[in-house]
Amino acid sequence: MDKHLHIVCLDVPYPVDYGGVFDLFWKIKTLHQLGVKIHLHCFEYGRNEQPELEKYCVEVNYYHRNEGHKGFSTTIPYIVSSRASSALIENLQKDEHPVILEGIHCTYPLYSDKLKNRTTIIRLHNVENEYYHHLCRHENSLFKKAYFFNESRLLKAYEEKIANKAKILAVSQNDADTYRAEFHAKDVRYLPVFIPYQEVNAMEGMGTYCLYQGNLSIAENEKAAIWLIEKVFDHVRIPFVVAGKNPSARLTRLAGSRCQVCIIANPGEEEMKDLISKAQVNILPSFNATGIKLKLLNALFNGRHCVVNEAAVKDTGLESACHIASTATAFRDVIVQLYRHYFGDEEIRLRKKMLLNTFNNEKNGRELMKEIWGD
Repeated sequence: MDKHLHIVCLDVPYPVDYGGVFDLFWKIKTLHQLGVKIHLHCFEYGRNEQPELEKYCVEVNYYHRNEGHKGFSTTIPYIVSSRASSALIENLQKDEHPVILEGIHCTYPLYSDKLKNRTTIIRLHNVENEYYHHLCRHENSLFKKAYFFNESRLLKAYEEKIANKAKILAVSQNDADTYRAEFHAKDVRYLPVFIPYQEVNAMEGMGTYCLYQGNLSIAENEKAAIWLIEKVFDHVRIPFVVAGKNPSARLTRLAGSRCQVCIIANPGEEEMKDLISKAQVNILPSFNATGIKLKLLNALFNGRHCVVNEAAVKDTGLESACHIASTATAFRDVIVQLYRHYFGDEEIRLRKKMLLNTFNNEKNGRELMKEIWGD
C-alpha cells in the first residue's frame, strides 16, 4: 500500500540557498526516493512557486503568509499566527494521512486542535524561545529588540502548550533534552538533519586564508564577523575572508579598512563551496547553542580545519572534529597554530567515521518512516 504524507513547510524549500531550507528540501527528496507520496504545503512570501518541487511531490500547495500587522496576535507568536491558514487546515482535513509540521512556525493546525487522532510530527528546528532570546540580545535596533523580546516571551508559553500534542523530532540532542527538561515533553527524540553532503570532500594540504561564512544580514552573524575582525584578526597577520548574504555597509567599511580582510557578498552555491574548500581554517563561533549549525556541517564535509566555540558544537557529537576556543586570545592562538598545520589523511578519516553514519540521508529517512508508520 502506498504511503502518503503531508509535509507543511514554513517557507518554499527551493532553491536551497539558506540554512533553514536544507533539512526541508533534502528530507523531501530522500522520502520521495524511498517511495513516499508527498503532499507538500508551503507558505510563500517572496520565494515564488517552484516547479522543481513537483518532481518529488504528488501535489504542491502554496499559502499566503499574513506578514506585518495582519499576522500579529497578542497571545500567539508571530511566526505561528502569521501562518494560521484556514485553507491549509481544510486541505489537511481532506484525508487521514500523517502530517509533518516543519518548525514551531507551522503548528497552528495542531494548536487549534484541528489534527486530533492524526499521526502528527513536529520537526523541531530550534528551541525557538531561546533562539529569539539570543536574537534580542544581539540586536542593535530598539524596535527589533522589542519584537524579539516579545516573540521569545510568547514562544516560551506556546512551546510549553504544544510540547505534548505530537511526537517531536529535534535536529539536535541538546534541543531534545531541553524540551524534556523545560517543557516535560514525553515523546521527543533526536533525528539528524538531512543534508546535501553525503561524502567527505575535504582536501588534504594547505589553504591560503581563514574563512567566516553565514547570512550576514542576521545581527548575530554580523556581530560574530565584527568580533573576529576586531578581536582576533587585528592581532594576527593572516588573511581573513568574510563571505555571505547581504553584508551591511558597516561591516563592509570595517573590512575595507583592514588590508588583510576582505568581504565577499552574496556568493553563489558553487563559489561558497570553493571558498570553503580552499580555506586553511574555517572559523565559526556562535552565540547560541540551539539547533544544528548547517554551515559547520558544510565546513566539516568540504573544508579543512574548523575552529569554533562551545556553543557551536554543544551536544552535537561534532566536538572531536573541531578545535574549540572560548576567548579571543584562545581563537588567535589556535588559528596561528592551525594556519601552519598540514591538513592530512588522519583528520579526513576521523570526519568520515564521525559524519557519514550520523548524517546518512537514506538511513535517517528510513528512521523517519518508522516513526510515522511503525514499520
